[in-house]
Amino acid sequence: MTTRSIPQFDLERLEQRSGDPVQALADLREAAREVGFLYLSGHGLDAALLRQLIDQSGAFFALPESQKLAVEMIHSPHFRGYTRVAREITRGQPDWREQIDIGAERAALVLAPGAPAWQRLTGPNQWPAALPQLRTLVLEWQARGADLLLRLVRLLCASLGQDPHALQAIYRDDPHILVKLIRYPGRQVTDSDQGVGAHKDSGLLSLLLQDAVGGLQVESGGRWIDVEPRPGTLVVNIGELLELASNGYLRATLHRVLTPPAGRERISVAFFLGARLDSTVPLLNLPPALAALASGPEADPDNPLLRDVGENYLKGRLRSHPDVASRYYGTG
Repeated sequence: MTTRSIPQFDLERLEQRSGDPVQALADLREAAREVGFLYLSGHGLDAALLRQLIDQSGAFFALPESQKLAVEMIHSPHFRGYTRVAREITRGQPDWREQIDIGAERAALVLAPGAPAWQRLTGPNQWPAALPQLRTLVLEWQARGADLLLRLVRLLCASLGQDPHALQAIYRDDPHILVKLIRYPGRQVTDSDQGVGAHKDSGLLSLLLQDAVGGLQVESGGRWIDVEPRPGTLVVNIGELLELASNGYLRATLHRVLTPPAGRERISVAFFLGARLDSTVPLLNLPPALAALASGPEADPDNPLLRDVGENYLKGRLRSHPDVASRYYGTG
């Protein structure tokens, strides 16, 4: 089997008056479909902001352990906060990374008796007291990242022959968003090189900022392709909700991160854009030529895709963080 490369798309092509917008949309559609991952240039995000995100992520992970544990995720029924190395689980195996999960800044909902469990996902974040500037920086990243990814959702809808706002009903006013600041510490060769195990993202689109250390890989054609850091670009990948909406024309793709070697570390900042938790993913009516290439969402008995967004998202959280799931959701 041949190995594909990761395509790159320049978003500025859609701003150029001299260009062909129809061809640019077709190229975006094909780039998104090819392997489910693409490098995005011309994204317009401030380079200084991106540098600060990497620097402040490193500053957070350099804090004393006691300060990180003060905001540990086990204190949050909303799955917000710090996770120690090997405490998150992917495909049944521990991930060799530490991270902090930060969602939209919201008050916890007052739940009625019998309310669906996914309503507990809404709530406040936990912020490290020693880094007050982190809150301002991450919330700015959330705003800028959401604007960019929502624009890409609209462009992808248009590229699929839809009204650009065809999916607006499921993200209007309160899309589900999550930021992860992640550190992969290096380690000696062991029986596992799992930084984070093979998985698919559960939302609409994901946006990744990487430092200069590689390790991200995406599965294509039965082989793993390196998604090396590329200056001036961000990595975008398709989530399960777009796979459902496009009937599999666009696909969420398995990806993983390998552990850096001993003496090195990898820092990344991931932004996940989802739909409103109370929404249901519609099925887009693709033009015949595209519909003929849409073979339906992938059937994975270990990861069934659910059109009810809250349920689809909660199942992943419960599986990945069994300690939080046991304490607040009565599982395990």
